[in-house]
Amino acid sequence: VQLVESGGGLVQAGGSLRLSCTVSGSTAPGTTFRINTMGWYRQAPGKQREMVATVPSGGGSATYIDSVKGRFTISRDNAKNTMYLQMNSLGAEDTAVYYCNAELLVGGEGYVAKHVYWGQGTQVTVSS
Repeated sequence: VQLVESGGGLVQAGGSLRLSCTVSGSTAPGTTFRINTMGWYRQAPGKQREMVATVPSGGGSATYIDSVKGRFTISRDNAKNTMYLQMNSLGAEDTAVYYCNAELLVGGEGYVAKHVYWGQGTQVTVSS
């Protein structure tokens, strides 16, 4: 299983970007998986990685870090195994590497296990 991100780049303050993350591949032979919660995290230089937004499977409410509420919107297309992050009114404080995260429930004969996967990260740079 791989998480492939796209959509990062350089944007001026006040601009917008849309990030995408697609879950692809397969788990071990004889197993199947279901994508549970997905989320976006970011890490700025010299800072710890922080959760930006998460979205559960099945249409539940998304959660956001306070600093992005009203500016960012997380969504997912379960049919495409893809998650999005629409980022508007970007500011310099949003500059970071953004990482996609997905929790998978992997099932085999007689068991279900939870696995967490991360994308490789995509750089978002906001110039002031």
